[in-house]
Amino acid sequence: MSGTLIARDVSKAHGAATILAGVSVTVAPGDVLGVVGPNGAGKSTLLRLLAGVDAPDAGDVRLTTGTAGYLPQEPDRRPGEKLQDYLARRTGVAAGEARMEKAAADLASGGGGEDYSEALEAWLALGGADLEQRAETVLRDLGLDPALLDLETVALSGGQAARASLAAILLSRFDVLLLDEPTNDLDFDGLARLERFVAERPGGAVIVSHDRAFLDRTVTRVLEIDEIAHTAAEYGGGWAGYLELRATAARHEKERFDAYSAQRDRLTQRVNRQRQWSETGVKKAKGSDPDKSLVARRAERSEKQAGKVRASEKALERLDVVDKPWKRWELQLRFGGGERSGDVTVRLDDALLRRGSFALGPLSLELAWGERVALVGPNGSGKTTLVQALIGALEPAAGTRWIGPGVRVGTLDQARAGFDGAGTLVDAFVEQSQMTLQEARSLLAKFGLESDEVNREARSLSPGERTRASLALLMATDVNFLVLDEPTNHLDLPAIEQLEVALESYDGTLLLVTHDRGLLEAVRVDRTIKL
Repeated sequence: MSGTLIARDVSKAHGAATILAGVSVTVAPGDVLGVVGPNGAGKSTLLRLLAGVDAPDAGDVRLTTGTAGYLPQEPDRRPGEKLQDYLARRTGVAAGEARMEKAAADLASGGGGEDYSEALEAWLALGGADLEQRAETVLRDLGLDPALLDLETVALSGGQAARASLAAILLSRFDVLLLDEPTNDLDFDGLARLERFVAERPGGAVIVSHDRAFLDRTVTRVLEIDEIAHTAAEYGGGWAGYLELRATAARHEKERFDAYSAQRDRLTQRVNRQRQWSETGVKKAKGSDPDKSLVARRAERSEKQAGKVRASEKALERLDVVDKPWKRWELQLRFGGGERSGDVTVRLDDALLRRGSFALGPLSLELAWGERVALVGPNGSGKTTLVQALIGALEPAAGTRWIGPGVRVGTLDQARAGFDGAGTLVDAFVEQSQMTLQEARSLLAKFGLESDEVNREARSLSPGERTRASLALLMATDVNFLVLDEPTNHLDLPAIEQLEVALESYDGTLLLVTHDRGLLEAVRVDRTIKL
């Protein structure tokens, strides 16, 4: 029977920086908990704590029975590791088998057999007995040749690697499944398969994802991490319930602050007015008027006015302070500024495109100035090949490519390869943007990349940090032909919303390659090309 995962008041810090402070969560069988929050808020840290990969600084995490499996954000393909070994490792079967072999060795050397029995039972529960047969079936279902099981994972193409990561999830039999950004790089078919798998499995799951459509279809509850307080708030009712409850809470918070602010301002004005009257009365009371009774009455009124001042001041002191609702940092993103190009942005005429053994075409395609085009299709259908041909990174093996005069291309590639070198981020940014050092630092800071990030090696940045740096570079270069390949990968939800706003106001030519269904619904396009 699947177990329940319980975390109570867990806290975690990296050095002096607090990541999580007193976060509690319970995941019972059948629960699907979506974890959201800005990049850097501690979502991945929480998953690692729940999986037992890291230990909390305070609090405790326990699983009542069974196993918890953590599948991290980036596919950790290792040199020399075959696909079948990769799947065994990601499903926990490899670790279960190692535990069983150790228990068998202990038993052979005269130890007790109870540990071996437990290890065998755990290995069987993880699906170790028939993993190879199940892997062949799942690979076929995903359109992969089972012969790839004997191939090293580093030799897989990008599309094959994405489907291999999905296969590891589909093959897993953990009681509680912990998934970090599982939708990255998946095509529509892969997303549908993952959604069915999550919905049908009996055990609990905790999922970090930026894909709103996926969250809407899968989660039963939402845990939102506050990056300022480092605490977490839980919302029921699935994704729709979370959006409604969060909006209601934000509205009530604003109403409480507005009411407090209005009352504070009224009392402050009253105190100032009464104090002024009191001071005027005191001056008159001290005057040299010969009518002593008039002077006494003035003094009495002045004393009464002073009493009113003290009463109003006490009322102001007793007023319960309501903090102003904290306004989350927003990615202020905008594209454009480049001059208009000719009527035709780019054109392919009977182009045959080759990348290794893969061929696409011959095909003819034209993008007009200002046209907004979405490019979709399964992994491996040739989207990246076509994009590279359109931007001039791949010469056609036959046919021709023509780009219009005055076209300035800006590309966000899926691998974010512009910032994967050994130099610092700021140096790489200065080289590519032609900005001064100070200008580069200022712009990167607007994208949430401060001194700690800009002075690190670019290749050491997280995927989310590289994505924000890539978007900043596009802002700095006044492009009029914008090519975005899976732009929402590794972006948090607020940043995705800002991206949608920026794309709506962009007036150049747009080529959008994405499997993000929410983004496709939000961004206006003139036509969709399906491969």
